[in-house]
Amino acid sequence: MDLNEPAQEHKPPTDPAVFPPSPPGMDPPEDPNRFPYATWSPWISVGGAIAALVVGVVLALPVYAFTGGGDFDDLSWQAKALMQVATVAGFLLVPLLFAKELPGGIDWRTAMGRLGFHRFRVGTAAKWIGLGFLAYIAFALAWALIFGSPKQDDIAGELGPIWSQIILIVILAPLSEEVCFRGMLFGGFRTRFNLPVAAVGAGLVFGALHYSTGISAVPQLMVLGAIFAVVYEKTDSIWPAIIFHMINNAYAMTAINS
Repeated sequence: MDLNEPAQEHKPPTDPAVFPPSPPGMDPPEDPNRFPYATWSPWISVGGAIAALVVGVVLALPVYAFTGGGDFDDLSWQAKALMQVATVAGFLLVPLLFAKELPGGIDWRTAMGRLGFHRFRVGTAAKWIGLGFLAYIAFALAWALIFGSPKQDDIAGELGPIWSQIILIVILAPLSEEVCFRGMLFGGFRTRFNLPVAAVGAGLVFGALHYSTGISAVPQLMVLGAIFAVVYEKTDSIWPAIIFHMINNAYAMTAINS
């Protein structure tokens, strides 16, 4: 070796020669501090949303069987509440496992970060939650003027006393749905599509899965789901979307019980 020859430059870990391009359909290693935080493709996120629903149903089946089956409307509020908890579990467990293993080799804190659990600025969150509320109210009023007010079933009354409704509707439902539909589903969409397409796509799925509460309310819920996604991205954290969702559900529950 010629001593006068300059030493070969050490290549950083991100050099393409060290880390070859990812295979088709696979995402490159993520930057944990840059949105989107998801490390999976849109198709994988759709599969995850379906898996979350299936897991929720499977977990609810023992409760349904133990209560004797029959018509869902005839079940006790305790049984309905436990089945709701099973759905929540599915919406949380599947996204967490996806975030932990796609790709693996990370701790649970990093996995939570992939689902959007990051710090946020209060002022920025307040701004986008406020804008989101205004946008949703404007759409809801326009929709009601053109097509009439949507009709929704009173699912809150089926979940027992007020304390049970608060836990299930105001706390657990927003947390689990935001993790599943914004953290996992929208996050996966965002790795391939721009914000409008990804937000609308995740909103369509979110709204469609609420058809059982009343088909006429689905369009408004689709728009609301898209707004949640925008709030998530603009604040770089899923927490503001969860807070927004909680406020919305608390208002809806109060209106139903008043």
